[in-house]
Amino acid sequence: MIVSRRALVGAALAAPAIIAASRLGWAADARTLKISHQFPGGTLEEGDFRDRITRRFAAEVEKRTAGTLRFEIYPSSSLMKTLAQFSALRKGALDLSLYPMPYAGGEVPEANLGLMPCLVTSYEQGRRWRTAAIGQELTRIMDSKGVKLLTWIWQAGGTASRAGAVMNPEDVKGMKIRGGSREMDMMLKAAGAAVSTIPSNELYAGMQTGAVDAAITSSTSLISFKLEELSKHLTVPKQHSYWFMLEPLMMSKTIFDSLTPNQQKVVEQVGLEMEDFGYPAAQADDSRIAQIYGKAGVSTADMTADAVKRWTDIARDTAWKDFAERTKDGARLLKLAEQV
Repeated sequence: MIVSRRALVGAALAAPAIIAASRLGWAADARTLKISHQFPGGTLEEGDFRDRITRRFAAEVEKRTAGTLRFEIYPSSSLMKTLAQFSALRKGALDLSLYPMPYAGGEVPEANLGLMPCLVTSYEQGRRWRTAAIGQELTRIMDSKGVKLLTWIWQAGGTASRAGAVMNPEDVKGMKIRGGSREMDMMLKAAGAAVSTIPSNELYAGMQTGAVDAAITSSTSLISFKLEELSKHLTVPKQHSYWFMLEPLMMSKTIFDSLTPNQQKVVEQVGLEMEDFGYPAAQADDSRIAQIYGKAGVSTADMTADAVKRWTDIARDTAWKDFAERTKDGARLLKLAEQV
């Protein structure tokens, strides 16, 4: 058998890493996993913090597994389209994704809890979900559908508008507005709006063409997708918001189950640790968004507690009621969520 010089050099270079991994108790064979998401790419230190979470997670897991787990990151839906990622996770065709939970609502109705209007109204409340009964139940449901939740991050959302300012329910009457979930759309329709279902990475084009008058999305997306270039008004979620979205780092359960016990332990632990980075980053974006939009000449106003209360009255009669009636155990899940 003839062995090329390149193969011999490659084996020589790989040998120290293999020996080190073996001494640390890791399997010698390295695996490369793919992480896909819809947000703009950056670096460990710069850019959309959701992309940075994936990079920090990847770097730390690779370090702690002695290189037996490595990662390739595909931002901006460059590996596959945004809405295809959840199905791919369930089938084991995609390894990991940082994915907005309500985008999965068509396949797993319970996922709509991840953007139920007025259900989560503060970061403190959202962060308690992971260990509360509602979080344990949602984890169980997603596990049963083939998806492992690793990092729970809730984000507050504001409204960028190319038309009038959006604060109270009467402000959206006649507007074409993107809410981000089926349940948000129900509330907006009840207030007289027409709705759009495009994902957030398509909002710039939607507002540019006039297909969308206003967009409700996270502060980070309002920054990353540069909607200040097209907006006249911004409602800021610095103190209050009726829009909180769960955007977890998800892993295919098929892939997770194929890892060694030690690798699984590291993946779960690092996922949990990413929350200590993600939550402060989300809140920082809530604070700096007004400065970014104001500098671009956009009129800004902070969402008020009174406005949230008015939206909550509509949400209970529309989205909450519909979820309770249409979703298996929906009423019980809502009750668990309200207890957090």
